[in-house]
Amino acid sequence: MITEYINAALQRAKFEIIDDEESYYGEVPELKGVWATGKTLEECRQNLAEVIDGWLVVRLKRGLPIPPLGKHRVRELKRLPISG
Repeated sequence: MITEYINAALQRAKFEIIDDEESYYGEVPELKGVWATGKTLEECRQNLAEVIDGWLVVRLKRGLPIPPLGKHRVRELKRLPISG
């Protein structure tokens, strides 16, 4: 579920070359505040995947909504009782 969501987000990412030490910038327009940079396009893409992962963790911990990306959704999992 999480991996599919991250991959869907990366497919929607917009990348551009910028005049900076880290020449590539990437963002996912549907995910507010999700962006990354990198020295290469691949590094930028990897950094963006890590940012998306961290963004998901924060939103889940805070109970904030996570927007669907097409058919991909991440919902808070219900806690299962621990049997013992």
